[in-house]
Amino acid sequence: MCGIVGVVSNAPVNQLLYDALLLLQHRGQDAAGIVTLQQRKFFMHKAKGMVRDVFRTRNMRALPGDVGLGQVRYPTAGNAYSEEEAQPFYVNAPFGIVLVHNGNLTNAHALRAELFSTDHRHTNTESDSEVLLNVLAHEIDRATRGGALTSATLFEAVRNVHKRLRGSYAVVALIAGHGLLAFRDPYGIRPLALGRGADGTVMVASESVALEGSGHVFERNIAPGEAVFVDLQGQVHSEQCADSPTLNPCIFEFVYLARPDSVLDGISVYQARLNLGETLAKRVVSTVPPNEIDVIIPIPESSRPSATQLAHLLGIPYREGFVKNRYVGRTFIMPGQGVRKKSVRQKLNVIGSEFKGRNVLLVDDSIVRGTTSREIVQMARDAGARKVYLASAAPPVRFPNVYGIDMPTKDELVAHDRTVEEIRELIGCDALIYQDVDAMKRAIGSINPKLDGFDASCFDGVYVTGDIDTEAITRMNGNRPRIEETEEDSSRLALPNLS
Repeated sequence: MCGIVGVVSNAPVNQLLYDALLLLQHRGQDAAGIVTLQQRKFFMHKAKGMVRDVFRTRNMRALPGDVGLGQVRYPTAGNAYSEEEAQPFYVNAPFGIVLVHNGNLTNAHALRAELFSTDHRHTNTESDSEVLLNVLAHEIDRATRGGALTSATLFEAVRNVHKRLRGSYAVVALIAGHGLLAFRDPYGIRPLALGRGADGTVMVASESVALEGSGHVFERNIAPGEAVFVDLQGQVHSEQCADSPTLNPCIFEFVYLARPDSVLDGISVYQARLNLGETLAKRVVSTVPPNEIDVIIPIPESSRPSATQLAHLLGIPYREGFVKNRYVGRTFIMPGQGVRKKSVRQKLNVIGSEFKGRNVLLVDDSIVRGTTSREIVQMARDAGARKVYLASAAPPVRFPNVYGIDMPTKDELVAHDRTVEEIRELIGCDALIYQDVDAMKRAIGSINPKLDGFDASCFDGVYVTGDIDTEAITRMNGNRPRIEETEEDSSRLALPNLS
């Protein structure tokens, strides 16, 4: 999962791209990059770190041009600590192309070999995004056949790209001297939206919040399989480039990943989380009598809407019992010191008066590894709670995600091959209540009945692209980001809900 944005304007876009990336920062905190185009020359700056740290005044001044794109990176493949794997990626032929990508290719290994042996193209990193860029560049070269680039030839290239790629991909590419190309995989797993500014600026971005927060009006979502080309005059050309597209967005976007003020594929993320709280209420009542719960407390941040709705429906007081420390820095390893892993207690602090002597129902948006949940439950007990119940607005996460979320291998998932009672014992709570898979799909899907379904593979084990088996998962796990022992794990799911 990453955040991507592209802009075609009639004024400098460096500040606009920076602002949009800040609005997408929740989608990735590992690295950030911006490329701008002036005449036929690209100007690029990218580095590891948060947007505010990567871009200084001198960097912004070195990014001239009225067209550009940017990305905030969340590593799901390759080397999480390589500066070279920060995006955007660049190839000089044909024309000169830079690209940013949100998602994960499930056939990157085979494509990399194919690029070398058949297409005679070289990739220099372990990133699947560089593979995607080279496939796109090769297909554009084939479509133009040394001639002029038009929207028709671009759409032909994207059609051929769709035939070669497997997995999830929302893509924005900039072609020197021509304009901006955006397209989405045929299942629409990762989001991509289109908007316009009052001055004629055209923007595409991962979430509607990046459009609206930067002064643009959301126009529509880019459809699964669709390609959109925005020329340098701001004219928008679009075409469906997939044979049988279906809309199956990743349901985890609504559970956790996206900002609550975004609308993805016609679904308000905030409303989706309210609905999850409503269906969760029925599960809670069947497990713990409401008169045995004194207070409902969310685990910040994504669970708040679900917890609010749950408390309202059960008639139980809603309280804030945890305060996040947003300024926890990295761990520095000094000579003679061992590695010190950051505790949840450094990121969350309890308000003791909300726990002491009470039966507390904690609400989380999801439970992945379970280690964070166990520590939070113990924090509630240490603060004086009589009983600690835990409710998850999402069903048990039992399967790895292969479409761009760094879900652990199945053996690292607390719910894999365990009953709810076994998970409860591991976490240490007095009762554990999970959302139901079908209820989750109905709760979110009811907001937009036009959806064909969801990718809910981490919950139900059904992979919508149809090419995933145990061997494929094992191969992709071998290419998960390498986390060195002396470094902080910056992925959002390393400590769920605490970033």
